[in-house]
Formats: sequence, structure tokens, C-alpha cells
Amino acid sequence: MLPIPSTHELLRRVPRVVFGLVLFGVGVSMMILANLGLSPWVVFHQGVSLHTGLTIGVVTIITGIAVLLLWIPLRERIGIGTVLNVMIIGVVIDAVLWIAPDSIDQLWIRLVLMVGGVVTVATGSGFYIGGGLGPGPRDGVMTGLARRGVPIGIARIGIEVTVLVAGWLLGGTVGVGTVLFAFGVGPLIHVLLPKLSLEPMPSRSAEDDDHSSVRNRPSTS
Repeated sequence: MLPIPSTHELLRRVPRVVFGLVLFGVGVSMMILANLGLSPWVVFHQGVSLHTGLTIGVVTIITGIAVLLLWIPLRERIGIGTVLNVMIIGVVIDAVLWIAPDSIDQLWIRLVLMVGGVVTVATGSGFYIGGGLGPGPRDGVMTGLARRGVPIGIARIGIEVTVLVAGWLLGGTVGVGTVLFAFGVGPLIHVLLPKLSLEPMPSRSAEDDDHSSVRNRPSTS
């Protein structure tokens, strides 16, 4: 059974997870504004956006929901963080892009946005993952495949190469930012995650609660 967070744990963890997701969305927006290359999934979201007229944020949300449907045959379990992931990142992306200028011409500003975006995404990921309230929709597919014998590295590469090529064919932006993201985010998260993670939640499940309620129920005999 999945651990069920207590109210105290939720009050500690949810704000960190939300903060991390907001940072993640801001980082993605910075890379979009830089226009020097995006992460594989965002390349796909941008490509779909170009062909549907939907905003990148809306496409991000719809894709997250669609990917969650793949969790059903994989028997992955949705956490609070998973739901927040689907809801928040796309909204933040659209909000930032709505406020920001339509285009930025100065190359140095675009380079700063690109590098800053990668660092911001990694930092947001550290807060989000470190909150321990459930994986994102896309990560859940990878871990689900891994539990069924597919090496997680192969699962990750296969999925991300597929969405990258599809997004590029749809007109999404592939460039130096894509390479920087591919080689930079992982090591950054590796460094940041231990510093941003909370300790694991106490092992407590719905089954434990049921047993506890039986034990604590007043005797009627």
C-alpha cells in the first residue's frame, strides 16, 4: 500500500512540492523565451501547440492527463504530487509567457534565459521530487516499465527520443538548449536533490489505518 501522509506531513510537503512545480514551469518558460532549444517533452508540446492553436501550457496539461492513462495498464498509483504536477506546470508556463514579451532579440539575454531555465528546472525538480508525494506522469511511465523488466535508462531514452523526434517533425524548437538540458539537468538534480529532500514519510497505509481503527474502537461486549 502507498503511504498515506498525515495532515502534518501534508502541511510540510505540499508547499514545497507546489513551489518546486512553479519553479519548474518558470524554468520551462525561460527556455521557451530563449528559443535556443527545449527539453524533449516541451519540444513535443510546442509542436502540438503550433498545429492545434492551443497554448503550450494547455497542451502540457492535456498530455499529462493522457500519459496518466498509461498508468492504468502499468498499475502505477497516483500521488498528490502527481495530480499537482498535471495541474500546475502548464498553468505557470502560460502565465509566464502571457506576461513576457513575444520575442527577445539580444543573444546574450537568450543565453542567460537558456542556462537559467535549465538551472531553474533542476531546482524545481529537486523541491518537487524531494517532497515525496508522487512522481510526475512521465516519470511514472518510466518507473512502471522498469518494474516490468525494461531497464529504466532504456525506457527513458526510448520515450524521450520518440517525443523529441515527433515534436521536431511538428515544428518544435531543437537546438543547443536541448543538448544542454539533456546533459545538464540530470547532474544538477543529482547535486541538488539531497539538499532539497525531506526525510521519507513514516510507513503508514490505509490498511494500517483500518487496523488501527479496529484496535481503538470501544468494546461493545
